[in-house]
Amino acid sequence: MMAASLLRRDKKATAAHLKADLTRTDNSSGLRQLQELLDAVLDPEKPAGDTEALDWCKCLIAGGEGFEEFCKTVRSYDNATLCGLVWTANFVAYRCRTCGISPCMSLCAECFNNGDHTGHDFNMFRSQAGGACDCGDSNVMRESGFCRRHRLRTGENVPSIPRDLLLMSEMVLPRFILYIIQYLRDGYVEPAMPITLKDLQKVLQQLEPQISFLEELTKMGGAMRTVLTKILTNQQTFTDLIRFFFSVDSLIYNDAKCPSQISSSSIYGHDLFALIRCIVIVRLQCRLVRICDILCFLQEDQDGGQSVGQRKRVKLSSSTRDPRIIESLKHKYFLEELLFWTIKYEFPQKMVTFLLNMLPDQDYKITFTKTFVQHYAFIMKTLMKSHESDTMSNRIVHISVQLFSNEELARHVTEECGLLEVMVTVLLYMMESCLIKSELQDEENSRHVVVNCSEALLKNNTYWPLVSDFINILSHQSVAKRFLEDKSLLMLWMSFVSFFQGMNLNKRELNEHVEFESQTYYAAFAAELEACAQPMWGLLTHCKVKETQEYTKTVVRYCLKTLQMWFDTICFIDEPAPNQVTFHLPLHRYYAMFLSKAVKCQGLDLDSLLPDQEMLMKIMVHPLQIQACLSEIHSNMWVRNGLQIKGQAMTYVQSHFCNSMIDPDIYLLYARITEVVDLLTMASQHQNAVLDSEQERPMLEGALTFLVILTSLRIHLGMTDDEILRAEMVSQLCMNDRTHSALLDLIPENPNPKSGIVPGSCSFEDMLSAVADFKAPVFEPGGSMQQGMYTPKAEVWEKEFDPIMVVLRTVYRRDVQSAMDRYSAFLKQFGIHTGNPWPPYKERTQLHPCYKGLIRLLHCKTLHIVIFTLLYKIWMDHQNMSEHVLCMVLYLIELGLDNQVQDSKEDEVRLSVPHCHDSWFPGTNLLSNLHHVINFVRVRVPETAPEVKREAPPSTSTEASNLREAQVFSLVAERRRKFQEIINRSSSEAAQVVRPKSSSTRWVPPGTPPQLVTEILEIRESMLSLLIKLHQKLSSKQNSLSASWLEDMDTSRHAHGDGITAIERILTKAAARSCQIKRSIQDICGKVCPPVPPKKNSPTDKKAMDKEERRQRARERQQKLLAEFASRQKSFMETAMDVESPETDAAMDLGASEVMESEVLYDCVICGQSGPSTEDRPTGLVVLLQASSVLGHRCKGKDPKNLPTSDEEHIYSADTCGVAHDVRLTLMQRFFKDSSCLQSVSIGWDGGVYVQTCGHTLHIDCHKSYMESLRNDQVLQGFSVDKGEFTCPLCRQFANSVLPCRPGRGTEAGAWHSPTNKKTCVLVKEVEDLQEKLGLFPTESNLSKEMELVIKDIKNTTQKKYMDYGKNPGSPDNDFLFMYSVARTNLELELVHRGGNLCSGGASAAAKRSCLNQLFHVLAMHMRLYSIDSAYNPWTKLTQVTQNKDADVFDGERPEVPMLYRDVPSLLIIFVLTMPQPLRKEHFTCVVKMLFNLQFIQAVAALSTRLSSEERQAWSASGALKKLSSSVWSPQSIEFSLQQFCLPFLRLSCLLQHHLYGDGLTGCLEEEEFSSLAVCLGLLPSAPQPASAVHSASCLEWPVDAFDLVSQWCAEVTGLSLIHAEQSLTLLVKDPQWAAPHLLQLPDNYNIIFQYYHRKACTGCKKVPKDPALCLVCGAFVCLKGVCCKQQGVCECVLHSQHCGAATGIFLLINASVIIIIRGHRFCLWGSVYLDAHGEEDRDLRRGKPLFLCEERYRVLEQQWVSHTFDHINKRWGPHYNGL
Repeated sequence: MMAASLLRRDKKATAAHLKADLTRTDNSSGLRQLQELLDAVLDPEKPAGDTEALDWCKCLIAGGEGFEEFCKTVRSYDNATLCGLVWTANFVAYRCRTCGISPCMSLCAECFNNGDHTGHDFNMFRSQAGGACDCGDSNVMRESGFCRRHRLRTGENVPSIPRDLLLMSEMVLPRFILYIIQYLRDGYVEPAMPITLKDLQKVLQQLEPQISFLEELTKMGGAMRTVLTKILTNQQTFTDLIRFFFSVDSLIYNDAKCPSQISSSSIYGHDLFALIRCIVIVRLQCRLVRICDILCFLQEDQDGGQSVGQRKRVKLSSSTRDPRIIESLKHKYFLEELLFWTIKYEFPQKMVTFLLNMLPDQDYKITFTKTFVQHYAFIMKTLMKSHESDTMSNRIVHISVQLFSNEELARHVTEECGLLEVMVTVLLYMMESCLIKSELQDEENSRHVVVNCSEALLKNNTYWPLVSDFINILSHQSVAKRFLEDKSLLMLWMSFVSFFQGMNLNKRELNEHVEFESQTYYAAFAAELEACAQPMWGLLTHCKVKETQEYTKTVVRYCLKTLQMWFDTICFIDEPAPNQVTFHLPLHRYYAMFLSKAVKCQGLDLDSLLPDQEMLMKIMVHPLQIQACLSEIHSNMWVRNGLQIKGQAMTYVQSHFCNSMIDPDIYLLYARITEVVDLLTMASQHQNAVLDSEQERPMLEGALTFLVILTSLRIHLGMTDDEILRAEMVSQLCMNDRTHSALLDLIPENPNPKSGIVPGSCSFEDMLSAVADFKAPVFEPGGSMQQGMYTPKAEVWEKEFDPIMVVLRTVYRRDVQSAMDRYSAFLKQFGIHTGNPWPPYKERTQLHPCYKGLIRLLHCKTLHIVIFTLLYKIWMDHQNMSEHVLCMVLYLIELGLDNQVQDSKEDEVRLSVPHCHDSWFPGTNLLSNLHHVINFVRVRVPETAPEVKREAPPSTSTEASNLREAQVFSLVAERRRKFQEIINRSSSEAAQVVRPKSSSTRWVPPGTPPQLVTEILEIRESMLSLLIKLHQKLSSKQNSLSASWLEDMDTSRHAHGDGITAIERILTKAAARSCQIKRSIQDICGKVCPPVPPKKNSPTDKKAMDKEERRQRARERQQKLLAEFASRQKSFMETAMDVESPETDAAMDLGASEVMESEVLYDCVICGQSGPSTEDRPTGLVVLLQASSVLGHRCKGKDPKNLPTSDEEHIYSADTCGVAHDVRLTLMQRFFKDSSCLQSVSIGWDGGVYVQTCGHTLHIDCHKSYMESLRNDQVLQGFSVDKGEFTCPLCRQFANSVLPCRPGRGTEAGAWHSPTNKKTCVLVKEVEDLQEKLGLFPTESNLSKEMELVIKDIKNTTQKKYMDYGKNPGSPDNDFLFMYSVARTNLELELVHRGGNLCSGGASAAAKRSCLNQLFHVLAMHMRLYSIDSAYNPWTKLTQVTQNKDADVFDGERPEVPMLYRDVPSLLIIFVLTMPQPLRKEHFTCVVKMLFNLQFIQAVAALSTRLSSEERQAWSASGALKKLSSSVWSPQSIEFSLQQFCLPFLRLSCLLQHHLYGDGLTGCLEEEEFSSLAVCLGLLPSAPQPASAVHSASCLEWPVDAFDLVSQWCAEVTGLSLIHAEQSLTLLVKDPQWAAPHLLQLPDNYNIIFQYYHRKACTGCKKVPKDPALCLVCGAFVCLKGVCCKQQGVCECVLHSQHCGAATGIFLLINASVIIIIRGHRFCLWGSVYLDAHGEEDRDLRRGKPLFLCEERYRVLEQQWVSHTFDHINKRWGPHYNGL
């Protein structure tokens, strides 16, 4: 009853009344009233969308005042010292690695910009998952990085909050939160069918206002957050409210009691109220979801659904996990239940934001973190079930990264809540859901289980957020140490890692190609890197010092223990299963990396950490198997497994994975490698028995290269971190020049988050500057823009290039060749070596003492036998012996020479080396074995082998006694005796079993193995003698080494060269290390190369010489042809294609050639015929017609306008050329006759048609056939054939029309150019007579038809609004104006391209292929159809004094435009185009002279308006300003002003004369331009000396009395009574000069643009665009692809390009930093003018590094805009369909 009366009253008044009651001492009445009111208002029976409840809550919380005022008041008491701004995905934030303690630190833009981060390593980024600002949090970032606001500790100066201000909030908000929870419970009913995400979103949509209100409350500051924290974390409040409404004991947990058992005694002791409450409870109970029902899903079976055809999952016993972590969930306060429902509803964004907004409150943060950990298993379960796991993952990380980045907090919850145990258990539980039986090794008996990589859990990276959290907490030292100290946790983690050991097993296909190529390897590599390697690197970061030795020992011990268990479960003894490989051995890699760290950083002894010999051999087998399989894959032995196996091999060595995969594997093989040398060689023998001949060479090369890598690289064997970084950097730079970002990406990074990029002391930048030179970004003539690149310094190529490191790090084999090509080019450039060089040998750093055993491999008899055998085979030219094999063999010999065993006491005797080796070499030292002579060998060969029939070498003698010394010859050594039988058996099995399955054509049927026989070969060679003979063979000289060559040797040239150099270097080193070897070399050189009779060898030598000579000549001929072809190509490019090479003098000036020759011949580029253009078969120029507004964007000022970057800055277009001419024409049309106005100005400043050509011609009928073929061509083209677009058949330049060439009329050329002595008055009369000749329609012909079609094309090029300026659209006057304006536009643009003047003379870059001559003839033909009435002919007023008829003024018509208002260049073009063609030059000069008179008088008139009245009076009186004391004007400045006014007309006239008559343009100085042009036009007889003394008035030549004519022109103006003086002055041209067109001036730093525009609202739709763009021509801010601003289906960028640039638009995309060009119906991505400090673009701002304006690129962009060459230079165009 009371509630009902309260509800009817005014909300504010009620709230004020209740607040007053509650502030009293006895507030029971107020409490009761408030509770009843809230019962009625917050009734869960009402629909959630009802806003009445929300309005009541706002009023009640505000306590009677307005809610906005209440918010402001509460904010004034904000005592928070943290920013805590929460953002969602796609928000722009910053990360400063200099200021950050945690790698996850981030700052909002405001805090970043208000802090000092000058010179810091920071980047801007778009948040993927959302985040929060850490400014003010000293646990996450250094205080020096705080912004000004949060550095002040604002909480210290804030007054304490009044007690009654938040009193109502404390009363109302608990009920409001409960109200939300009731709706969340009610909305989530688990029916028989699973609830869909759409159903959940519907509930959330209804609750959005309520959750938004909570979010709004959190933004009121620290005071309100404190109240919310108390409510959310108070157990008593939660218990009382839940018990009061739901009787928790009876309803929720127990559910045994009936609702009727609820006691009727109310808290407030009112029976009626208790009854109502009981009814409410009963009603709610029917709809309540019980928590025990909600939790039941946690006990669901793990198996879930299983797809048909999948391998059966394996279910483990639950003993591996703590049931409390997985299944226990009880809520004690509101925060827990809110988080529960947040998880259940899959992390709705509003709820996440609300929970995160509360984090600045430290009490809340601690409680919330504990609650989050408590619900961690529940999060995992929900994540696994979610259909939107990507979105949910982002939201989870959004929360967790805020909690676990704080080390103090992470340590606290680790200690109190067992965070580590929770995380490991949850991860283990998660992976247990997708385990399958491993098929590695013994498929039937294996008990090992691995994750199934085809499961969605792995394919979709669903585990990512949990692993990410685990990596995050391991980055904290205190937490990581706790993990390493907990042995049970370590063992649990090793169990987790073992799930990935051996996953994604590959089985080699031997018969048929695999039907389906599985792509599961992506998931496998990602899983090992993220779930295993990343935590490993995190732990290794904390094991760098001696104090942490015990941690390392513990991890190594548990690694070995788990490995032993793994070997047992897969039933592995000593032999790996053939034809299968897995690239995933995380347990091996954990063991390897902790072993390496123990030796390198902690000073532990390697032997103390190694297991027994048997275990060590077991550990090495699988990494070794991977290395062998890499060679097999590159030898195409796995080709039937498809491309995915190559993908795995490449990923294994790729830069992001190599540090965690191939490097640890190779390190394991380093450790005591000599213990398993025989296993290595046995494996090779086993493999070789089943190889096809085409596979033998690559496998042999692979094996030798691997041996060289193993024995030469020192990545984990003694190199410092700085040395490793340098080696990695050099290897990448040697492959190719790299950009900074590419190099940063390619250098293997230590993937631990806290490690930074470089673990060493030397920074990445310092190292880069030490090894590389920076090549600034350049713009190539073809249009492609290069990035800033780093290239190796010369000394790096000379001293540090390491081909072995390059081989290890190459993903693609072509990169090795690229490195060698670049090395070869360097040697040739510096004249070091001109031939084809071999990979250089690089001196190695010293081995760490623990790994000295590795040197024994180089001094092992087995290896020496292999080397000897290969040297012999190469010398004998056996098959499959390549240059690469020899190179690697020599490399191994040299490594052995450089790494001598310190203790030469034959340590290897104890290593049970097979005795058969002793008969090969006496000892193990390479130095002594080099000169040991091998006399005989016994070989087992097939009967057909050449060795069977071979006789003993003639140079040696056979003795029976030497047979006792025969050695057993084999390519590789036998293994220990216990494996001898396997070797013997494998050869026969290989022939019988494997060969039939081979695809080889040399198939041997089963049962007929080749018959092997034993043969004795007499060798009598040592390694030294073989090396010397190979030197002789490589140098093609019999006596290549004389006996005394060692004394004459220059050792400095040995570093770089070919095989000959390598052998000489080895022999020199060996001789230097042993006197005995030096004597042996001299002896061998003397014996091997005795003087040979010339007759025996001369034919062979002559033949070899002839062959070499022929080769040399062929090479020379080829070089000559290539040079000739390159020269022709360059010439063609210069004359035909390169639109940007002004330095070329060979101009294709068609206008001049037409005049000078009697008959102009044209080459058709389609049919190839040459001939004149005729009426019947006209020839045309390939042209591109395009509308242009470049001229209209010119301004008076020379400096470009600045782009506005604040609200105070603006750009005004009123001062542009286009606007000024439009204003003038409009004003003129107000007062004068329309037809006269349209002949007094030019249009085309905006939307004028520009015509350009590539200079190539074709027959018009050939062109039509060509267009037809393009229409039928099905290939996708970048242009529209239907719109007449095509590419020139010869140079492929874009075009859209053909301009007909006028048939040559060279017979009249003499009369045309002949000089004249006629008087001016005679010429004036002749010009007048010519103008009165009627225009004749041309005879109907193919030529005239084509000319009409071109006129139509020209009109269609631009929009209608740019053509109709008259009052009668479509009238002949409009057409007339448009035609002559086309000529004006093209002349003006050529002037712009020439730099705005004619000082340079000659042909400009754009004028080289000018088509103005042809264009003038087409326009002239069209304009001759319009006759000018003689009564209104401007020529009469220009040359005669006429009587002014009074009737003209009063006849009701508007007057003609006065001569002083008319545009003089326009009159010139009108006269030229309307007079009969060809026009004699004397008549042209006469027209120019008469028009100059008018131009001069206009200049004087304009000048007089700038003088003061006194100055004008003085000038009038004296005729000059000689007597004026003015400091502004002088005779010189007046003369200069008059010349500057007349110059535009003279330039245009001279250019027109140049094109019409072929007159040359002579260059001059700028100050001499007036006199030079006046002489050129015939206004002055010759150039006076000095040129500066020229007076503009001396150029005047009057046909009648000057005073009378000028008075007449002035009278036309002064007689206008309707025009005001101001308007009259406006119509008088003040200054005809315009500055060159420019794009807007951009700020140097891109961040200035980005910060202002990326949040700026669109002026049209008033919303912040998703993709904002800026017009760089006018500064307009537009929406790219914005549907909001579409007009008639056309998006805003396209619309703006039509309005601003006549369909050409240049837009900077704010969020991408790139520029797009719109040209008509096409667009292209141009690139970026903003580059980072390393000269790189950052498209889409992915890296977020500071970007700076590249002036050179911006000039190129501007130049392409001004020269209209976008279509020619940019190649990648596509249609935009009006969608931009």
